[in-house]
Amino acid sequence: MQLDHVTIVAPDCEGMRRFFVDIAGMTEGPRPPFGISGYWLYLDGRAVIHLIGSGARSESSTNGRLATRIDHLALRVQTGEEWQALLDRLHANRIPYQTADVPISRERQLFVQLGTSVVVEFVTAMSRD
Repeated sequence: MQLDHVTIVAPDCEGMRRFFVDIAGMTEGPRPPFGISGYWLYLDGRAVIHLIGSGARSESSTNGRLATRIDHLALRVQTGEEWQALLDRLHANRIPYQTADVPISRERQLFVQLGTSVVVEFVTAMSRD
């Protein structure tokens, strides 16, 4: 496995995008049509930062300000055998999870909620059956 990406939810999504593009040297690139605003920012051809715009106020924000937060981290699973082994371990340990398919990129996602604010995503290419 390897770290795939980090998702940041931010009220100032444009400001975040400008920082990562203009200062950190990333490039804005293709993003699946998720139905929520945001950007995928790339380094060396990989989408490593996923930005999601948010107008929601967080309970952890101070003075009623909108909070920026890291939503989740994603780990890339390379092979079908590794994916199946992950599923087997989740089932054996009775760990609940949710799955989703990503349009266009033909990837499968699996989400595990580790705590009130911590989500781990596992992502892999869908089989070409």
